Amino acid sequence: MTASASISNELDVYAIRKAFPILERKVKGWPLVYLDNAATSQKPFAVIQALTDYYTEFNANIHRGIHTLAEEATAAFESTRDAVRRFIQAESREEIIFTRGTTEGINLVAQTWGRKNLKEGDEIIVSAMEHHSNIVPWQVLCAEKGSVLRVIPVTGKGELIWEEFEKLLTPRAKLVSIAHISNALGTINPVKKIIRKAHEAGAIVIVDGAQSAVHLDINVRDLNCDFFAFSAHKVYGPTGVGVLYGKMQLLEDMPVFQAGGEMIKEVSFEGTTFNELPYKFEAGTPNIADTIALRFAIEFLESIGREKIRKHEEELLQYASERLMEIPGLKIIGQAAQKASLVSFIVENTHPQDLGILLDNRGIAVRTGHHCAQPLMKLFGIPGTVRASFALYNTREEIDELIVGLEKAVHLLKR
Repeated sequence: MTASASISNELDVYAIRKAFPILERKVKGWPLVYLDNAATSQKPFAVIQALTDYYTEFNANIHRGIHTLAEEATAAFESTRDAVRRFIQAESREEIIFTRGTTEGINLVAQTWGRKNLKEGDEIIVSAMEHHSNIVPWQVLCAEKGSVLRVIPVTGKGELIWEEFEKLLTPRAKLVSIAHISNALGTINPVKKIIRKAHEAGAIVIVDGAQSAVHLDINVRDLNCDFFAFSAHKVYGPTGVGVLYGKMQLLEDMPVFQAGGEMIKEVSFEGTTFNELPYKFEAGTPNIADTIALRFAIEFLESIGREKIRKHEEELLQYASERLMEIPGLKIIGQAAQKASLVSFIVENTHPQDLGILLDNRGIAVRTGHHCAQPLMKLFGIPGTVRASFALYNTREEIDELIVGLEKAVHLLKR
């Protein structure tokens, strides 16, 4: 392939880039090369315009008002719930809970289902590649309930050791919380198989879909997961909004998470009855504007086609992996057989942060550090990595810029 060739014959990435205004800017005199999509994706005009439209045309609180603005805002807000239900192929809109992000979704399950159902000696299973947001909430719960956190080890390639997972599925195992895709390695975990085995052992499963919602077609009914959490800002939507899917029966049986307006049906000083799903878990005024804008991000993805996007990203990953190996002393961390479109690496005798700073001097945005996965970094015996993560608007030319930037950075650091 030549540097000027299109990555995919099916996706016009250069036309798509025009929908993202930030990609036109320069950083330190260089055209922006944005390769930090696993942290947050950029936003298309449609999403930005949706925010503007809300604040300029129908800014009002939702659900409780009878005036025109309130009714328009409520309709727009609830239309996002319908879009999300379709996006992850849930059975019912009542199973879609709006949160602030994946982190809050996991905490909601821990503090409601976990507090109600776990007892001393029960076990929670996570993997060694989890984000801190899928470790710490369970540690807090275990400390409170006397439960035990168990960890599925991973191989040097960054894949789960299946036999060790099966050993952990004892009668004490009550919950498995697993990343669909590792944010630090790109590993795509076999969650459908994990869910099936966990259910056979009597455990429920929550899937951290923060990385997978944007890269994979999600069908929560086919996966048969009990909970699935993801964040809007990683699927080209706004920050501060997330989604928790839960099976209806589980959500109905769970106690409330937060108390206040909207999540109530009737309040008196003698007692309170709580609202029906999904509002039982949506206390107070929500992030209305950003939730409305999430629908436009979903529709943007759907208009392009998930299969086209996936093919494009797979080709980006392959090309980047091949080109990175041209750099002497570079080692890719995480070489699972099934990977999403990110690559983490180290260069011998250089610190990831130094590489990140020098790349930024050329307008190249990558993520450096432990990626909120310190136990995993400790397992690999490294302080962190440089992570380049790709999206539908990235090009092979940008990967070429990354390689040039790395070559110059390595040369400077070894002088």
